[in-house]
Amino acid sequence: MSPAARIDVRAVSCPLTWVRTRIALDRLGAGQALEVLLEAGEPLESVPRSAELEGHRVAERAPHPGGGWRVLLVKGAVAPGPGASWEA
Repeated sequence: MSPAARIDVRAVSCPLTWVRTRIALDRLGAGQALEVLLEAGEPLESVPRSAELEGHRVAERAPHPGGGWRVLLVKGAVAPGPGASWEA
């Protein structure tokens, strides 16, 4: 799957790694992929976990040749906000 967007948060500290990833995901449509470059450790553990908790899918997690890790996230369907109805 080819990513629709890419972000590099290897130089960013948690929790900003997830904040920047979430902003990038918000700009995508459901089913589109986001490539995220992360450092090992807390960012690699927390960003994929947070994404899955919000309904996105981790499609790939692999070492990146330039250092760190490459995580491919696929945006899930967006749930309606508070007070909204699922009915159209």
